[in-house]
Amino acid sequence: MQTSIIPQLRDTPDGEEADRILRACTHCGFCTATCPTYQLLGDERDSPRGRIYLIKQVLEGEKPTQKTQTHLDRCLTCRACETTCPSGVEYAKLADIGRDLVDQQVERPRHERVLRWLLRHIVAYRNRFAFFFALGHIFKPLLVGPLAPLKQKMPPRRKALAWPKAENAQRTMIVLDGCVQPVAAPNTNAHAARIFSQLGVRLVAPKASGCCGALSQHLAHREEANDFARRNIDAWWPYIEDGAEAIVLTASGCGASVVEYGHMLRNDPEYAEKAARVSALARDLSDVLAEEDLSQLGDLGHGRQVAYHPPCTLQNAPQLHDNVAEILTQAGYQLTHVRDPHLCCGSAGTYSILQPTMANELRSNKLASLQAGDPDVIVTANIGCQLHLESAAGVPVRHWIELLEPAVAA
Repeated sequence: MQTSIIPQLRDTPDGEEADRILRACTHCGFCTATCPTYQLLGDERDSPRGRIYLIKQVLEGEKPTQKTQTHLDRCLTCRACETTCPSGVEYAKLADIGRDLVDQQVERPRHERVLRWLLRHIVAYRNRFAFFFALGHIFKPLLVGPLAPLKQKMPPRRKALAWPKAENAQRTMIVLDGCVQPVAAPNTNAHAARIFSQLGVRLVAPKASGCCGALSQHLAHREEANDFARRNIDAWWPYIEDGAEAIVLTASGCGASVVEYGHMLRNDPEYAEKAARVSALARDLSDVLAEEDLSQLGDLGHGRQVAYHPPCTLQNAPQLHDNVAEILTQAGYQLTHVRDPHLCCGSAGTYSILQPTMANELRSNKLASLQAGDPDVIVTANIGCQLHLESAAGVPVRHWIELLEPAVAA
C-alpha cells in the first residue's frame, strides 16, 4: 500500500510504525473472512481492511469524524485478522495508533468520556474495583427495570481459597494478579498455585503489580498503559534477578499485553532492556504446564463433557501458545465439538460495556456454539470471556485450571 503521511506525523515513532504497517497491506481482503464485526454488519468500514483505510486517511491529513471514531470503536481488537493475513499486517498496533489520533481530534459525547474515565480509574485499580464490586452486590436487589442488565453483568461473589506455602519448592515463577481477576474470580491464581506446588514450583504474585495496561492501551491512553507496564516490571524485577523461570499469565488478555511490553517501552532508555526481558519470560499458563509432568494429577475428568472457548488473545497474540485442549484431554475430559472456535465471544476487555449490543449478539452466537454439544461445563482461559459468557450461559463457566484440582473436578 502506498502512503503519504503528513510531515508532522511522518517522522514520529507512531508515524514511522504506521507507515511500516500500512505498506505491508496488499488490500487482499482475507481479513474480512474472520472479522466478527464485518460478519455481523457487512460494512466494509467495520472490517480490518476498511479500518486500515480510515486510519490511513487520518495519517494523510484527512479530518476524522464521529463516524470514523465509531467504526474504530466497534473493532474488538480480537486480532483474528492478523492470524488470517498472508502479509503479516500488525493490525492491532495500527488500530491503537489510529484510535489515539482520532480521539485527539474528535471530542466524544460527555457520557462516553465519563464512562471511559470511570473504567480507567476504577476497573484498572484492584482496590477501587473491589470496593465498587462489593458495593454493587449490596445494592444488587435494587437493580430492576432499566437497571436490570447491570444485575446480569455482575458476577457472583466467590470465597477465596488459601494459597499453598510451597516451602520446599526448588523453582519459582511469577504470576500476574491483574485488576479484575483477583476480585471477580479470586481463585484462578489460587488453583494455579496449588497445582504448581504439586509440581515443585512456587508461584508468587507480587502485591505491587497490578493492571497489565491493556485497558488503557485500547482506550487510547497509551502512555498510561506504559506506566502500568513500568509498575509491573518494577514489581517483578527482584524475582527475575533471583532466577524466576517465567511470568505466568492466567488471563490471556493480560498475556497479550505483557508480551508487548518490550515493544511498548522500546524507546524508554531506562526500561527498554528490562521490558524486553519481561516479554521474553511471559508465557500463558497452558504453555508452561504443557512442559510439566502432569501424570501425577491422574484421571480427573472421568469422561465429563467440556466445551472449551479459546480466547482470541490466546489464539492470535504472538508468543502465546494454547495447550488447553491437550491438557484437559490428558486429564480425562471429553472435549465437545464447538463450531467456529475462532470467532470472538464479544467480551474484548471493556467492549461488552462500551458496545453492549454488538457484544451481546456475539455472545449469543458463541454460547449457541459452545452449548450445542450439551457440555457439563464451559471453560476458557481469560477472565473477560469467563465473566461475559457466565452472565448468560445455561451451564457453569469456569477457568480451565479449576478442572485440574480433584476437589473441583469431582
